[in-house]
Amino acid sequence: MSLARTALASALALSLYAGLAHAGDNDTASATPANAAAPTDTRDAKQLEAVSVIAPGETRQIQSIGVDEIVRQQPPGSSPLKALDKLPGVQFQAADPWGAYEWSTQITLHGFDQSRLGFTLDGIPLGTMGYGVTDGLQITRAITAENLATVELAQGAGALGTASNTNLGGTVQFYSADPEMKAGARVSQVIGSDSTHRTFARIDSGDYHGFSMYLSFANADTDKWKGFGDQKSNQANLKAVYQWGDGNRVSLFADSSKRKEYDYMDLSLTSQRALGWNWDYLQPDWNTAVQMANALNGNGAYPAVLNGLPADYDKGDATYYAGGGIRRDSLAGLSGSFNLAEGVTLDATGYYHADRGEGQWATPYQASSPTVPIAMRTTDYGLDRYGLTSSLKFNVGNNDIELGVWGEEANTNQERNYFQLGGPYTALYVVYNDQTPFLRAFLQHYETKTRMAYAEDTLHLLDDALTVNVGAKSLHVTTDATSLVPTTAFAQGSMRASKGFLPQVGVDYKLDANQDVYASYAKNIRAYGITPFSTSQQSFDAAKSRLKPEESQTWQFGYRAHGETFEASAGVFYTRFANRLLVTTPCPAVVTCASSLNNVGDVVSRGADLAFLWKPVQGLSWLNSFSYNHSTYQDDYQNSGTVPTADKYVVGVPKTMFSTSVSYEMQGWRANIEGKYTGRRYITYTNDSSVPSYWVVNAGVSYDFGAMAGLDELSLGLNATNLFDKRYFGSTGTNGYVAYDPNGYNQTLMAGAPRQYFVSLNAKF
Repeated sequence: MSLARTALASALALSLYAGLAHAGDNDTASATPANAAAPTDTRDAKQLEAVSVIAPGETRQIQSIGVDEIVRQQPPGSSPLKALDKLPGVQFQAADPWGAYEWSTQITLHGFDQSRLGFTLDGIPLGTMGYGVTDGLQITRAITAENLATVELAQGAGALGTASNTNLGGTVQFYSADPEMKAGARVSQVIGSDSTHRTFARIDSGDYHGFSMYLSFANADTDKWKGFGDQKSNQANLKAVYQWGDGNRVSLFADSSKRKEYDYMDLSLTSQRALGWNWDYLQPDWNTAVQMANALNGNGAYPAVLNGLPADYDKGDATYYAGGGIRRDSLAGLSGSFNLAEGVTLDATGYYHADRGEGQWATPYQASSPTVPIAMRTTDYGLDRYGLTSSLKFNVGNNDIELGVWGEEANTNQERNYFQLGGPYTALYVVYNDQTPFLRAFLQHYETKTRMAYAEDTLHLLDDALTVNVGAKSLHVTTDATSLVPTTAFAQGSMRASKGFLPQVGVDYKLDANQDVYASYAKNIRAYGITPFSTSQQSFDAAKSRLKPEESQTWQFGYRAHGETFEASAGVFYTRFANRLLVTTPCPAVVTCASSLNNVGDVVSRGADLAFLWKPVQGLSWLNSFSYNHSTYQDDYQNSGTVPTADKYVVGVPKTMFSTSVSYEMQGWRANIEGKYTGRRYITYTNDSSVPSYWVVNAGVSYDFGAMAGLDELSLGLNATNLFDKRYFGSTGTNGYVAYDPNGYNQTLMAGAPRQYFVSLNAKF
């Protein structure tokens, strides 16, 4: 009882401290909840119903969310990353209410942006999940949210064997749900704001002598909440599992995804003030787009709608006729787990992923003809990758030993093409399939080979009160680039990021049955990817010999406690990020030009995470989390002069965040409300420009009718996002960051979606 009172007092103090931080921020042993299954091997399906902020026995900071947070407390179809936003140290941003619009989605952990994190699905690497297809795919294209079982978050240092060559600041591991053991079907229908409609259907075969499978299909269509256009997706998932003997299993997962998204216009601080939150692309107003294009080329005046912008503002970049993105993905993974002998397990996963995509921008910087001053500029993507992960686990006395390897081959094409436009258009389709470009700015081919091996020993001492794990991995990533057409914007050549010894050490000590403390250290490097090749050949040749792969060293220390009605965790971290590579582009985002690449030194991040989950009575759950992050650049850098970034805060990362969420279930009713405070974020490297802090509140209510009318289950739900209709900047850095922007002209911001409502009807047969 004393422990419970102490933890409750800490949670109340946490809420008070977060309120004070909000006021001043803009001024300069049972690890598993009672209703969840115990964690299993990382290659087995994990099933967790709710949220867990502790992981006793683990030597790292780990938290998990389950199907309740992923599906039932979010609008159906939401990205599981959005559900992670309530956990400490996590910032997730998007311009749409589901977190599915990829140009705007971004997640940061402890000051590390998405490109420096690691993501996997059932052990299959998802790369950095970036918009530009180079190494993987977004989780929303990899699996339908309803088919997820658990998401596991590790801030700072992921598991040693995680299949990622970009993991500097943490990992997010997604686990798909297994098929149901009973044959049946389920259907979910959603309607809501902006003509939203979404249908999800799934059929389960049930268990037949150890074999089970499901097949699902999801179709979603919604209008943008501002401007012209819609966003559509179709996705099919299949999972088949065969189990036999003592824990042996083979599983096949397959995914097919097609998405079409009209874009939202990037804003700047100034364009938002002058033109409003609802400023967007001009489509279908072709005449105004032509007038802007003519004015950009010195023929006439800009339209009156832009008069509110300052005279020195680049009005030609203030908006465009239209923009959009198209993606088609196929993903397949075949996994097996085999008990070779008592205490000896072999796990293996083979996978293949193919992507074809196109990003579109109607640009006035290139004319289609003497009479049409606008052309269609496309960035066309092609990716084929395949790989294998494998691990051997065995026990020797008090030692749990794991040896593993990962290998991947990836072939990527990126090209930029210009197509003629004859006049206005209002359809979104792959232009490359139907037309021949009149100009090709570049055509790059990349071959990337990843090889990783690791070994880890986990020792259980003092009657399992003390856990120590010691391990290391070896990572070697080679990228070869070839320019298939002449270009001044990209280079060709070869880059290799290699480190033979990357250690990871951790310790956990149980103070008693309900409390433990932990400490860990991890060292990681990040593969170069295609970044070094986005410069001119001359710059690449000059920089190649002196570039080093980005590297991080992370220390974590923490305390965890749990009882019958609560879970609590407190952790501190220190990270040194070395050899940070910075790409700067001296032209508007819609224009193709060579970038500049610099090693701009170190970043140091230090901070603390607190989390408290309280379940005082049956059906009531209250989660609070607070994060403090002090991430600063350590050095100035040179770019046509000295850029004074030393001691400046890292861009896009708030110093403080606070989240509180309450859910309650009673007699078929379920209600939840959650609020998230995000502190001020700087949007220049010299910190001369920033976006303000904000609160956003979401809520939901549902009723479960139980079995009726021949159905096994029937429920009705209502979700409201941004309940109080807060206007705020959600995403930052969508077009990158700049060193200076005192007037707020850089168009690299996305407005968060206003209040929206969604009603869902769910049935199970």
